[in-house]
Order: sequence, then structure tokens, then C-alpha cells
Amino acid sequence: MNIYDKQYSIINSQLKPLPKILDDRGNLTFIESENHIPFQIKRTYWIYDVPGGQKREGHAYKKLQEFIIALSGSFYGKNKNN
Repeated sequence: MNIYDKQYSIINSQLKPLPKILDDRGNLTFIESENHIPFQIKRTYWIYDVPGGQKREGHAYKKLQEFIIALSGSFYGKNKNN
């Protein structure tokens, strides 16, 4: 099966609040595995300089947990909560 033939979605997504420490020198937010993220972190990566209107798709995992943060700008994800 070609992965482009199947529709993939974000399932059971939710917004998670992160700590924000305010400081005149600049604010700080941090993430701690198993405190703010309910799973062990195995890999981190950044996607950047994506031109407007482009799609970052074309691959999928059968089982995957992700914690997604938009550091700058915005993104759109399909959500299919069961």
C-alpha cells in the first residue's frame, strides 16, 4: 500500500499547559519528561523554514506519541479523536 493512498490523522490530541517563568531578561519555558510529557522522550527534531501552504506529510508510523510545539508561526494538523 502506498502511504499516500491512506488518510492519517492526529488521534487523542490535547492541549498541555507548560510552565512559564517571567523575567525582565526574557521568559523561560521548559519541558520535563514524565512531568509535562506523559511518555519517555526518544528523539527530538525541529522542522523550520517551511514555505507557507506547504504540507509536511508523506510518511507515517503505526504507533507514535508526539509532543508538538510551534516555536514560531503556526501549523495546521488534522484531528480525529475517537
